[in-house]
Amino acid sequence: MRLKVDQSKTEETRRSEATEFGVADLRVEYRLNPLGIGVRFPRFSWKLYGTGRGIRQAGYRLQVSEGDPHFRSPIWDSGGVDSDRSVHVGYEGEALKSRQVYYCRVRARDIKGRESDWQNASFETGILDFREWIAQWITFDPERRNLPAEVVPLFRKAFEAKSPIRSARIYATALGVYELELNGRRLKDQLFAPGWTSYHHRLQTQTYDVTEQIRLGGNAIGITVADGWYKGRIGGHPRDFYGDRRAALLELHLVYEDGSEQSVATDGTWRAETGPIVMASLYDGETYDARLEKDEWSLPEYDDRNWLPVDTMKRGKQMLIPQENVPTVIVRELKPERVLGSPTGETILDFGQNLTGWVSYSVTGEAGTLVELTHAEELDAFGNLYVDNLRSAKQKTSYICRGTGNERYEPRFSFQGFRYVKVSGYPGDLLPESFTAHVVSSDLEETGTFECSDPLVNRLQSNIVWGQRGNFLDVPTDCPQRDERLGYTGDAQVFVRTAAHNMNVAVFFAKWLRDLKADQLPNGGVPHTIPDTLPGWEMHSASGWGDAAVICPWTIYSCYGDSRVLEEQYDSMKAWVEFLRESGEQEFLRNEGFQYGDWLALDAPAGSYAGATPKELIATAFYAYSVSLLAKSARALGKEGDVALYEELFANVRDSFNREFVTPTGRLASPTQTAHVLALRFGLVEGPIRKQVEKSFIRLLEETDFKLTTGFLGTPYICPTLSDIGRSDLAYRLALSRRFPSWLYSVEQGGTTIWEHWDGRKEDGSFWSADMNSFNHYAFGAIGEWFYRYVAGIDTDEAAPGFKHIRIKPLPSPSLTYAKATYQSMYGEIVSGWRLENGEMNMKVAIPPNTTATLVLPNALQDRVTEKGIRLGEAEGVRIVALHENRVTLDLESGTYQFRYQWRTC
Repeated sequence: MRLKVDQSKTEETRRSEATEFGVADLRVEYRLNPLGIGVRFPRFSWKLYGTGRGIRQAGYRLQVSEGDPHFRSPIWDSGGVDSDRSVHVGYEGEALKSRQVYYCRVRARDIKGRESDWQNASFETGILDFREWIAQWITFDPERRNLPAEVVPLFRKAFEAKSPIRSARIYATALGVYELELNGRRLKDQLFAPGWTSYHHRLQTQTYDVTEQIRLGGNAIGITVADGWYKGRIGGHPRDFYGDRRAALLELHLVYEDGSEQSVATDGTWRAETGPIVMASLYDGETYDARLEKDEWSLPEYDDRNWLPVDTMKRGKQMLIPQENVPTVIVRELKPERVLGSPTGETILDFGQNLTGWVSYSVTGEAGTLVELTHAEELDAFGNLYVDNLRSAKQKTSYICRGTGNERYEPRFSFQGFRYVKVSGYPGDLLPESFTAHVVSSDLEETGTFECSDPLVNRLQSNIVWGQRGNFLDVPTDCPQRDERLGYTGDAQVFVRTAAHNMNVAVFFAKWLRDLKADQLPNGGVPHTIPDTLPGWEMHSASGWGDAAVICPWTIYSCYGDSRVLEEQYDSMKAWVEFLRESGEQEFLRNEGFQYGDWLALDAPAGSYAGATPKELIATAFYAYSVSLLAKSARALGKEGDVALYEELFANVRDSFNREFVTPTGRLASPTQTAHVLALRFGLVEGPIRKQVEKSFIRLLEETDFKLTTGFLGTPYICPTLSDIGRSDLAYRLALSRRFPSWLYSVEQGGTTIWEHWDGRKEDGSFWSADMNSFNHYAFGAIGEWFYRYVAGIDTDEAAPGFKHIRIKPLPSPSLTYAKATYQSMYGEIVSGWRLENGEMNMKVAIPPNTTATLVLPNALQDRVTEKGIRLGEAEGVRIVALHENRVTLDLESGTYQFRYQWRTC
């Protein structure tokens, strides 16, 4: 249908309507004006705004033009479309071309017939087909200078720009991690490019707009390539895990004002030399000898006659893809809060926050002066730096002074996990203001907030976010400090829902899941880490870990309404489930292969980390859960044959679970908290048996005096499960406990991120065993999901994913006087907040335009509820759906609401 335009409206009327209704935040593949996207058929999303309640889109018109911001001849025009769809609206024109600038715009019509102004945006494509690359791989071996292989090489090329330019773009990548310089200036668009992927299958390429940096006449490009994940030490491997040669690939494309073009690409004419970085390791740190600096080496006038010619490599380009993930950037900067002296006389800086990144500083010293920084998360009970938990990772940066006055050093190719920094060899007086901690993370938009009346819970929420910030560095790692820093699938799947509330992780997980699919075994098994760093170790497909192949795509679909994630991953999801079905002796039970179990559970027998819950029970429970989510995914994609197939498989696995793990008297054979949580949460027990399991679950908690015994797989579900069975009072009791083991124990112990162990630091100041004692391990931070979805009550609706229809069902408790959560959805901000004082409930709810919501008011009677002083039946945008003895269910249009009523104690 064509967008209907009322020709009788005056321009003044249109301007008036535009202030009451409009379109904002037009995005392309989740991003604002993205550079270098890698899809030929992108999707567009936008938000509506306006005054009043009940704002809904009735239609839209979307246009795309190639290189023309005025849209004189669009390459695609949707025409007027009668639809309320405003998220992931697909481009339906001819396939987009590589290296092109496109403009897009959208206007919308609401249900009152009001029309918005156009909302404009732009985007550019990267090199979409690997066969279009003209550059050659170039490399340089430091041994040509009789130097160790760890020394970081520099590459350079001078060129001429013959006349004024219209635009200039660089397309680049590396085997290793790289940094670009142009005419003496470092391009700081992102760090650790090209990021970490399954390098043998996928290697991201980056796009840079360098139009402003190109000069008329002489120019020069410089590339520095360090080991990174590709060539450096990773996992339990020595260097050279992916390859033994660092290499660079780059193309610069100039478009002159007259329309002519020029290209500069890596080839055999480039020159190479070693520089001041003599070692750069992700685990061990960086060593920088300023005496070896090549001054102005990336300027065109630099004399490179003594440099050596590069080597070219015959390496394929079929794995090249335009960048999928958001870049890694510096997201915060912190100054030391204290300067401490250790009992052994060492100088230690305390930055007050466990973080991931590095420290820069100024120093004045004689040539050859060595300054070393050693990074750690904790101090021991005596005030000494605690480094035992780093295992073999050195986490040290070393700077050798040039001796030319005030010098500034900032690492570039290594990151550390730390709060404390020991400074050794610093000449003169150490001034804390000379040091800065740079917090490094993927550039993820922070979308959620949670706060309540308990300051320790607020600190816990902060710790959860800081843990996510420190471990979401291009992949979701387990920890950022010791010699792992790997994309463990189990950690990712237990935390993905919390992560999606805190930040927009849609493209982050979509990219990681493509690597999971690339590294998935031919039989459907899933490695324990993605990208896979454990090949050949027979370390794959543990239950609760491999299930990330199903749980993570389903969660991203639920939170963002992104069916493309399901479409792309469906074969991978199905392969995992079929692997589970076929790999064991029994089709409907999972009792084969290596299993982590309920990792780090406190009920584990001596000498074990696996917990007391039988591994085959956990494995079968997750088998069933993955099958159930696969069936839901099939339904979302319209694969009705698979829906029937996997619903039947779920029923069979559930029946086998009951035969194997439920006694004839209706009790679970395993008397552990995790066994009960999984059976209830995954819907594996029904009817009277479910009631029996609920009772025995409560009894188990009573027997432990309401202390947690759960590990990685049980902990994320324990509070949601209690709330689901009507015992939010016990969920609050667990969540607000200060005793060990609890979430708030680490907060009271001074933790600023989430710990790997419940008692990483014991009450006497001693530590858990150093072999497994990270202080920045986000898995137990999955409690954040309960804060958002249960305490504040913000949840999705499976029938309308991505918060198109919002379910708000807060579960207040007298343990708190208020709680509030906000979430920036694809449609706009959702707010749910409540305050309970003197027996009166005040609840504020905000529903973004073009969505609706169902709100459940707990402990309420209809005739005692008002909305901004108006009785429910008369309030605009409110429809009473159901009345129960102790709650009222309402349907809400978009808008902001304020409910008040007397809190009924039941």
